[in-house]
Amino acid sequence: MEQLTQFAPFLLMFVVIYFFMIRPQQKKAKNEKEFESTLKIGDKIITKSGLHGKVSELADTTVVIETMSGKLKMERSAISMEMSATLAKK
Repeated sequence: MEQLTQFAPFLLMFVVIYFFMIRPQQKKAKNEKEFESTLKIGDKIITKSGLHGKVSELADTTVVIETMSGKLKMERSAISMEMSATLAKK
């Protein structure tokens, strides 16, 4: 019984860390993967580095976007879900 009460604070800390740090990160990663898979040609996007463009070609892991200066090929993971969502609302 003493051992259980001795480890109770550690268990409580793990539960708190899980629910406030680990779980939200997993949920965010899942949402970003879903966003990447639902991209379609013609979508207006913003990359994580701040480039604005429109999707012109799609491949398994890459995407070609049209910008004002031409076409760029980049990884799908470089597209920002949050910034693209705010752009779509405008």
